[in-house]
Amino acid sequence: MAEKKNSRRKPSSPLHLALPATSANLGPAFDAAALALDLHITINARPDDHFSIAAAGRDREICEKLDNHLILNTYREVLEAQGREVQPLFLRIKNEIPIGKGCGSSAAARLAGIAFAAHYGRLRWNDAQIIGEASRREHHPDNASACWMGGLTVARMSAGGETQTNVLAEAQVVAVRPKGKWPLLLAIPEQRLSTEEARRVLPAQYSRADAVVNIQNSMLLLAAFFQGRHDLLSAALEDRIHQPYRTVLCPLLPCLKELTGTKGVMGAALSGAGPSVLMFLDPGVSARKTRDSVAAHLARGGFRAELLITSIASRGARPNRK
Repeated sequence: MAEKKNSRRKPSSPLHLALPATSANLGPAFDAAALALDLHITINARPDDHFSIAAAGRDREICEKLDNHLILNTYREVLEAQGREVQPLFLRIKNEIPIGKGCGSSAAARLAGIAFAAHYGRLRWNDAQIIGEASRREHHPDNASACWMGGLTVARMSAGGETQTNVLAEAQVVAVRPKGKWPLLLAIPEQRLSTEEARRVLPAQYSRADAVVNIQNSMLLLAAFFQGRHDLLSAALEDRIHQPYRTVLCPLLPCLKELTGTKGVMGAALSGAGPSVLMFLDPGVSARKTRDSVAAHLARGGFRAELLITSIASRGARPNRK
């Protein structure tokens, strides 16, 4: 099939992106809130005669495989949908984000593809349109908003944005910088878990009581971030919408939640759809010592996981605005 042409001259300048990992849902804030994490995938793109990739870092074999590549597929699809010429690119990728483990890797890849399409196709999309397009493809806006904006984000799709493919979706996003220090520990198991599989275990309906508890706890969680109230986390992270049903797929969660309230650990929640777990640490206790305690607890329970000390990334992937 011949590629569509555009008479306007295409940008030939390279484009550099640094996209942070994200942890969505945050306990009760299902499909609504996420944190950007200080782990990144950095991508340098430049026009070339054909598509090619050089990759390094985590999951290199996935990042450099051209077939069914999420970044390049998204790039092509957006340009073709907008009637623009598809300029082949060379991508140099360095990845720190675990793929398929609840850390926002697919949102980062889709945002990269959209950003490259906007740049090389001269689409002139604003932040709401870029996040909206990624959210439509992800079927939820939380990861995409935090990855693009940084910090803590609360997001929703505009009416029809999740289902209408013939109009440009937009997202409504609020990005905030949590007050105080929020050291984090990411527990990453060996196995992967697709979002589709994790969603299949969720019920179609919930009781009013469960819905009310999640609304209350989501509001309490936001207040904890706004006011720097680490003491609220153990209650605010309680969830009845997704975590109880995903425990069977994410056995690290109940094991690590046992540590809530012990020295150094303020709370724990699934990172995205899992199977990774995000732990909120006490800023007054050495993060390394807490990590060692967590590792010992996992070993006693017969679990293995990579434990990464990280923090909230204040900057997202979007270019600086003048």
